[in-house]
Amino acid sequence: MKLAEKIDRIVDKIRHRESLITALSGGVDSSLVAALAYRALGEKALAVTIASPFTVSEDLRDSARVAGHIGISHLIVNLNELELPGLKANPPERCYLCKKYRFTKLKELARERGYREVADGTNLDDLAEHRPGLKASRELGVYSPLVEGEMTREDVLAAAEFLGLPVAGKPHNSCLATRVPYGEELTIARLKRIDEAEQYLHGLLKTKDLRLREHGSLVRLELDRAGVSRLLDEATSRQAVAKLKELGYRYITLDVEGYRFGSFDE
Repeated sequence: MKLAEKIDRIVDKIRHRESLITALSGGVDSSLVAALAYRALGEKALAVTIASPFTVSEDLRDSARVAGHIGISHLIVNLNELELPGLKANPPERCYLCKKYRFTKLKELARERGYREVADGTNLDDLAEHRPGLKASRELGVYSPLVEGEMTREDVLAAAEFLGLPVAGKPHNSCLATRVPYGEELTIARLKRIDEAEQYLHGLLKTKDLRLREHGSLVRLELDRAGVSRLLDEATSRQAVAKLKELGYRYITLDVEGYRFGSFDE
């Protein structure tokens, strides 16, 4: 099936939902869902972005940029997952607890505002990965139009490019809590520091695939090959080290395995 036909089929299926809240994270998947929901439902579609201590600041900016580009109504909801009992301890089931909390709030919002359903950006390939949050989505009956439309990650990237979305080509991101090993305490100050450090390194190294994994006073940088090459430049390395030490890190290390998704789940 051609890409345009896949898109049209998903739009038609969304249209039958009558009204919809889409969880817009600022990533490619959720941005595509928001675009297709607006195409299908117009003013009966609402994009909602959750701003919390876990939210990467770049994603928050991209959410607003995407919503403005699409034309969809956009609402930012402030939440604090760290208020949930036990979540500060960063347990292995953190993602499940967080998603359950977030989508419960979105379902409540949908009821309050008269929207029939809540949709997420899960795609077909996500189902084969370690994603505890999907269990929460299923339990709450969250609608996944990309799964229903059999869209793989490759399809999603192609569709975002085809539709001219401003985040087309943006690499996958995840919440700031994924930068901290399970069992280590999560605090607002810690997550803010990680976010500031990563945003600085993105600007300095001009690389997309980057993770800063924090181990107390030590940071482990996961980079793609281009990022590694730039970081090994003497002047650039000095700047990176100076900034990270200014933020309070004592040891700065480079992970020779490079960037990979979900390294703390390995």
